[in-house]
Amino acid sequence: MPSDFDFSIHFGVQKKNEINTFEGTGTKDLIADGTATTELILREEEMKDIYEEMQEINIVEPKEFRPEPINGTVCMQEPHGEDKWKIIINGETLTHSIPGEYCKPTNDGKQLIELKNYVFNIIKVRVSINHSQSPMEGTNSYSTNVVLVRPSLGRII
Repeated sequence: MPSDFDFSIHFGVQKKNEINTFEGTGTKDLIADGTATTELILREEEMKDIYEEMQEINIVEPKEFRPEPINGTVCMQEPHGEDKWKIIINGETLTHSIPGEYCKPTNDGKQLIELKNYVFNIIKVRVSINHSQSPMEGTNSYSTNVVLVRPSLGRII
């Protein structure tokens, strides 16, 4: 893994959700309540795993995200999200935008969506879940330990 490897993913409707290893932050869209940002630093092993997945799908190569028309048309949907990636590898900055407006993403789109889900699952597994009640009722805190089995992103099912 190159020493300068970092990435950010903006995703969802209006791309308000973000995982950002440049700044070590994660942002969640709270819909009507704005957004919440917290410190989110991936471990070196996790970054290596993500880098390896990126290599597997050949992230540095150009990608095609617009599906081929069927009978002259492309199926579109509303509302839709969008994923926007910014990746730095060996001094090179790569960007990929996967529009969610298409009913069926291309194989390249599926690979990056699966990669985003893989990264998101790494984070979900590590998160401590805090259930807070009113101060009068006390606080209930616990954390989860889950083993994540990662599918190969090189094969689209």
